[in-house]
Amino acid sequence: MAPRKKLKCYEEEIGFKKSPRDLGPVSMNNLSTNCLVDDTKLVRKIMAMSNSSEGVRTCVEVKKMKIDKKNIARVLSGRITEVKFFPTKDTRMVAVGNNCGNVGFWNIDSDDDEIYVYYPHSGIVSGISIHQYSLSKIITSCYDGFIRLLDVEKESFDLLYTSAYQVFSICRPHDNMNSLFIGESYGSVGSLDIRSLNPNSMSWDLHAERIYTIDFNSQNTNLMATSSKDGTACIWDLRKLAHLDPQPIKLVRHKDAVNSAYFSPSGNLLATTRGIWGWDDSFIMVGNMKKGVDVICVEEKKLAYTMADREINAIPCRFDAHPMLPGVLAVSTAGGRVYVWDI
Repeated sequence: MAPRKKLKCYEEEIGFKKSPRDLGPVSMNNLSTNCLVDDTKLVRKIMAMSNSSEGVRTCVEVKKMKIDKKNIARVLSGRITEVKFFPTKDTRMVAVGNNCGNVGFWNIDSDDDEIYVYYPHSGIVSGISIHQYSLSKIITSCYDGFIRLLDVEKESFDLLYTSAYQVFSICRPHDNMNSLFIGESYGSVGSLDIRSLNPNSMSWDLHAERIYTIDFNSQNTNLMATSSKDGTACIWDLRKLAHLDPQPIKLVRHKDAVNSAYFSPSGNLLATTRGIWGWDDSFIMVGNMKKGVDVICVEEKKLAYTMADREINAIPCRFDAHPMLPGVLAVSTAGGRVYVWDI
């Protein structure tokens, strides 16, 4: 009998050429988790995407949304911590981060399961930013304090910024693709210009504890919303933000940590819940313990409908509504799967 082939461990199988702690720049090829996958197809696909205008706001009949089996994929191993659509009408593609430091890309419209996985971080991926006017420059952040810029045209991950503190959130205003705001573990928000060769962060101490989310008003990007472990959600006017003792223009207090605070598509409302807005101000989508997605009617302040599918085998934990394609929703689970609802 032939000797049984020894199975390789995860690190041996992947065979990384570079460590995610390398300052960089590091090529996409050197951080790829599969040496047999050619990055060229992904690069060409992203470079061919056209920049889009503002997101589409419209009413969607969520009862008509469904999941096709071809719109399900296990993009990453481990627990997915972030999922983002590329904000373009050209194609349906998501970028996904997990608790192991991986960043994956899935071209949903491909017929041959186009999934590309990289290892640019050493810990939990806390944020992914893909700006509608700069689709080929993707920013990712990690709890280890590293913020990287994937420049698809150069095919490399550059080290954009490193913090002495954990980074829990990142966000760019809708009208400024070069300005990055960073939420850190001790309640500070920093701002930096990503075009600078040596970006220095301006910072404001806005909360007593870590900042979970940062969001900008779609109609007035001087208005910034933050949520925090300290039990508060705040709206800030950047034009009036003093470095010493900054004061919010609105503060909402909860008994426990506020996991998120997002402006509605019109900018008129703010939701301080774990869910996300749909494509107008009429409803919010929240994952439930029965592996479904609850649709909350904002006007009536009650559950209007529950989206469910037998293919979903775990509790949906991360969501993203496609900003350019109403009715297209990505949900992810702790098992590394991404499910895409479509209308």
